[in-house]
Amino acid sequence: MINLLPIQQKEELLLEEKFKLVLILGIIILVLFISLFLILFSIKISILSEVEVQNIYFGEREKELKAPQMQELEEKIKSSNLVISKLNSFYQKETDLTSILEEISKIFPEGTYLTSLSFNPSLLQFSLSGFSPDREALLKFKENLEGQEKFEEIYFPPTNWMTPIDINFSVSFKLK
Repeated sequence: MINLLPIQQKEELLLEEKFKLVLILGIIILVLFISLFLILFSIKISILSEVEVQNIYFGEREKELKAPQMQELEEKIKSSNLVISKLNSFYQKETDLTSILEEISKIFPEGTYLTSLSFNPSLLQFSLSGFSPDREALLKFKENLEGQEKFEEIYFPPTNWMTPIDINFSVSFKLK
């Protein structure tokens, strides 16, 4: 097709075409910015509503925790913890006599047995009396007792060694 328009009209048509192109691009960019703004605004509203829900939830939980029942429960827990702490410190200071008596019972040779046992908690001292069939069994008991690391100051009176058989012995020792 042959364009017979004068040059001035051709330039006006070209300018008009460029203007339309710029206008269309401007509208597209404007729509893009408006849609971006709306998307960001909806995200902001969504986040703010979620924050508001969390604030309401937090307020309700705070009211629950400030309720008189919760305060009473908290006081009971604190007092129970205090009692447990005192019991723990008490038991830490106490001597475990059960394990010590178990160790003593394990070191008796065959035929040897206890007739009496006394314990002085302030000195941590044991006094034992018992029966041994002969000196060898009593000597074995003495060696076993001395071999224990928990016992010290082990004392067998000399009268224990006077009779060779059917010995009624006594011994005293302290805990380390």
